[in-house]
Amino acid sequence: MTGSIPRYGFLVDTYRTERLKTLSVWSQVPDALLHTRLEPRARSPIEHMIHQCMSEHAWMTAMLGIDIGRPALPVQEIRDAFVQHYALCSGDRLTVLAGRPEHWFEEETSFFEVRRIRAWVLTRRFTHSAHHRGQLTAMIRASGQPLHSTYGPTADTGGLPKNGARVIYSHQTLDQLLAAEPAAALPGPGEQPPTERPDPGSEAPRR
Repeated sequence: MTGSIPRYGFLVDTYRTERLKTLSVWSQVPDALLHTRLEPRARSPIEHMIHQCMSEHAWMTAMLGIDIGRPALPVQEIRDAFVQHYALCSGDRLTVLAGRPEHWFEEETSFFEVRRIRAWVLTRRFTHSAHHRGQLTAMIRASGQPLHSTYGPTADTGGLPKNGARVIYSHQTLDQLLAAEPAAALPGPGEQPPTERPDPGSEAPRR
């Protein structure tokens, strides 16, 4: 790669942060919710974890040629095992991606029935993961659980940014998350509605 900033370094940095966001969301799923379906056609949280691991394994090996030599799924299909396993797999993939030369990202590969450059496929992988992670956070919220930040403030981290809400991740470091240390405290929504369009006459939830 040439220059002080690699052309595709942003993709490596994006994968570095996206894997942390996935692990953070998984760590917030209560054990009692793991096998719950909110609707007959919906995946349970544990099935979301299975899909993420299997789908990313398939994309990385078949489409991007990144085979880290690990199985797609952990031996035990429980939350903590999925968190540990995905951390290892995604960490290995991050190391491989960080070592790829610039031309590798621009080379074509098979994306299902069409040809795309690897940079395109990798970007599509990020959005695919974010899509399923969003479904999982919606399930956590619908079950009545609080939510830490994924990309920005939530109703539990202070509501809206204009009202002083903060970004509060569940853990400051990956090591803390993997060690299952207590998640960061959440202040709640405060006195203002946590949405730009609150229901008429509604009041903000109290702490």
